[in-house]
Amino acid sequence: MSIVPSKIRTSTSEQTVEFQLSAPQAKSVNVCGTFNEWRTNAGRMTKDYLGVWKGSVSLKSGKYEYRFFVDGQWIDDPRAKKTVANKFGSKNAVLEVK
Repeated sequence: MSIVPSKIRTSTSEQTVEFQLSAPQAKSVNVCGTFNEWRTNAGRMTKDYLGVWKGSVSLKSGKYEYRFFVDGQWIDDPRAKKTVANKFGSKNAVLEVK
């Protein structure tokens, strides 16, 4: 599985960030983080024909932490450039929007 957060659109106050996760066998994937209060039913992503899940979130400038919730399990982002330990013994990915 991999993630590639990338800025795809910019406005004066928010940027749309696209998240991608390759998980062909997954039945559901959500991106959860400080931007949606870690709600596991928010940030729903959709799967393309190659098994890559994609979802977009509009974010203001700032620093955010996130993880993926895949089929009821929290998934660390192994490709995150920045991470921070969380209280559950795993790592949250850190995304900085400028």
